[in-house]
Amino acid sequence: MFYMISAEARIWEVAMGMTMTEKILARAAGLETVTPGDFVTVNVETAVVIDQNFMHNRMREPKKVFDPDKVVIMLDHIAPADSPMRASMHKAARQFADKHGIRKFHDVNSDLGICHQLVADFGYAVPGTLLACVDSHTCSAGAFNCAARGIGHPEMSYVCATGQTWFPVCETIQYDLQGELVPLLNAKDIILKIANAFGEHAMHNVEFVGPGISKMSMNSRRTLATMCAEISAEFAVFEADEVCEAHVRERNPSVEFEAQFADDDADFAEKRIIDLTEIEPLVAYPDTVVENARPVMQADQEHIDQAFIGSCANGTLDDFEIAARVVKGKKVAQGTRFIVTPGSQAIYLEAIRRGYVETLMEAGAIVTNSTCGACCGYSNGILAPGEKCVTASTRNFKGRMGSPEAEIFLASPATVAATAIRGKLTDPRELL
Repeated sequence: MFYMISAEARIWEVAMGMTMTEKILARAAGLETVTPGDFVTVNVETAVVIDQNFMHNRMREPKKVFDPDKVVIMLDHIAPADSPMRASMHKAARQFADKHGIRKFHDVNSDLGICHQLVADFGYAVPGTLLACVDSHTCSAGAFNCAARGIGHPEMSYVCATGQTWFPVCETIQYDLQGELVPLLNAKDIILKIANAFGEHAMHNVEFVGPGISKMSMNSRRTLATMCAEISAEFAVFEADEVCEAHVRERNPSVEFEAQFADDDADFAEKRIIDLTEIEPLVAYPDTVVENARPVMQADQEHIDQAFIGSCANGTLDDFEIAARVVKGKKVAQGTRFIVTPGSQAIYLEAIRRGYVETLMEAGAIVTNSTCGACCGYSNGILAPGEKCVTASTRNFKGRMGSPEAEIFLASPATVAATAIRGKLTDPRELL
């Protein structure tokens, strides 16, 4: 059930408090307060540079990096390189790191991973601070009470040189998460429900609070934050709790931070309550995530050529575990390809240790190295014209995973795994 409280129904006689996002932006700008409608120049705590920055001279190299300890370089979208051009990108990234003394460099080795997964794995997202990267799913780091957003390639040059960028201060919509998801469901189902019920959130920040958060793993929170890019949110920020803070301190023990919480009198465009117990497995139909999902139980029963689990949204150990549980003792349907890509090599290794990879491969899945790969149509699962794919990744617009004549359905890892077994869109609860 959803409840809405409109900001227009309230009248204030005194200055209002601030939301989490506003507090983070204000602190990063060195200001006591900010309000929607402001434009602020902010200090960036963490600048994440990826292989795409080094493609076709997209990013002009600064003469000097503002702080080598605050710049992280990751090779993720096309790794290992699959062409001389992309190998040259990786070479340029290595030279950039060496020249500017950047020690946080994730090359094609055991530190390889999708950038947003590595931000989580290494504690680069610092609560109460601001993170910038050129990738549109940078909002993933919002799971850690970090205001994180994608920016343009030229702007990243400016960030690397000065440590600063600018953002508009937008109105905020608050989601109060109540209850707990039923077994097998995933935060992907939450975002599909939100996208269906409320549409796009352009020029709005999104904040997540409520007791339901404590029932969600950090992986699940990050899935939800990541997918806020698909509803066009400016920033997506979670309220921090002990689980969040412990995660960061364990991986980045030297960092000091102060998580930010919304004031009781903060001004929200709307406050919405989400009852997680009422959410069911959903699937977004091809071409858009917004207002385009339906219950998997009601989905058309047509043949699915490819099932994919991976990306910055669903390449976590949690996703490997649920996929392995769904397919254990079963076989992938004839004529269906099942491809699974871990978010990082570290996840891959741990999934091997726990037996998840063995279970998936025995069922007939192909498990690849960590890369953005199939999600963005670069490698490891490109679609042919006329093919149908169900994916636990980030996007389903035309041409996203290969041919623009292919059709892409978007769903949770459990739904994708169940579909791989049946060869048609399947509610995972039918198999367990």
